Amino acid sequence: MRDRRFVAVHRGGSLDRERHRLLAAWAADCAEHVMTLFETYSADERPRHAIETARAWVTGHAAVGTAQKAAAAAHAAARGVASGPAMAVARAAGHAVATAHMADHSLGALLYALKAVKAAGGSVDAERRWQMKRLPQAVHGLVVSALESPRLKRFA
Repeated sequence: MRDRRFVAVHRGGSLDRERHRLLAAWAADCAEHVMTLFETYSADERPRHAIETARAWVTGHAAVGTAQKAAAAAHAAARGVASGPAMAVARAAGHAVATAHMADHSLGALLYALKAVKAAGGSVDAERRWQMKRLPQAVHGLVVSALESPRLKRFA
């Protein structure tokens, strides 16, 4: 069941366009921050393209349909790598761009980025601090409270 707070106004929810775009930009930041963990294992450009498409959607230069296609491509790239960290990064990128369609995918970008860091033997706590430092104030409460939900708490 989707968290209704992440449903855009034009779909009958309460999430305005500005906060939706802030979530997408932040999700792109989270995925991009761990991108080297993908690029170390693969030259596939689909996850990087997904992040670029997410940023284009944020600025009004890409349609939601374009973002959905980029998300599918990033997830296909995830299935094409054997490395656990690389797979998680590609999924983070896929979720970041999918935020254009459904804002709660921003949480997937955060969680898959953490999963990538953990799989690579890095500090999940340091990555989480990095993510939270960059979380815009206008969506801070929304994201933090969503991460406290029983559905996500086990991943967070």
